Amino acid sequence: MNTSDGWRPRRVPEARGRAGTPRTPVDYAKIGRSSVRRRARGMTHSEAVAGLEAAEQQAHLDRRDESAFDDGGRRAAELAEWQRVVQLLAATGGPYDPDADVVVQEELAEDRRREEAEQQRRQEQQQLADRADELAAHMRAGRLDRTVETRPGDESARDLLVHRGDYHPVVDGWLAHALADHSGHYADPAVRTDAVDSLPAPVRAHAALLAALARTGAPAAADSDLEFAGRLAQADPDATAALATWLSAAAAVKGGAA
Repeated sequence: MNTSDGWRPRRVPEARGRAGTPRTPVDYAKIGRSSVRRRARGMTHSEAVAGLEAAEQQAHLDRRDESAFDDGGRRAAELAEWQRVVQLLAATGGPYDPDADVVVQEELAEDRRREEAEQQRRQEQQQLADRADELAAHMRAGRLDRTVETRPGDESARDLLVHRGDYHPVVDGWLAHALADHSGHYADPAVRTDAVDSLPAPVRAHAALLAALARTGAPAAADSDLEFAGRLAQADPDATAALATWLSAAAAVKGGAA
């Protein structure tokens, strides 16, 4: 059964992507409201009333058509929009102009804000993927060391590497050294505080142990000489953190005694 704009109500299937994965569903209610606004443009109040009566009659007929039962909410949205337009024109007299309709313009503004937010989200995702690719390239080339400074978002890049299966423990060691040295973006105390929530326990414990070892006054050692710290942190983060606390306390006592 066709409506006045040539659209036939039908049962709405679930929207699926090409690979069978769910995608953003079609907003049939929004389509219905847009259809009413397009047809109502230029109408007077009496013409809008006639449009509402025709839509109500069509909806009544559609209820007897099983194939039109599930239309994704479009028919109900159309009826509600006709009623709103009729009420609006009862106050203004018409003609109806969607461009001057506050409700329509607010919806369009919200759509623009949503589109901008989605575009920003996609850009951030691409930047994150690019950074993960960069770290993975450094890692494969054996160049992920202190010469590569950490940046904001590297914690998320690490998580992405884990998710993609590109992760290697050297990434955690690199982050731990930067956190212990307060280098890269960890030079900011607020960022170091946030790292408690953004980094896994082994990385935090590794960083704490490296910092504690530095406080003991032991001679500077190459990263390769301190690999044991990373292994300890991975094996038992709590014990490693406790050892770091003990070493820091011992260093403080020694410094006070001196």
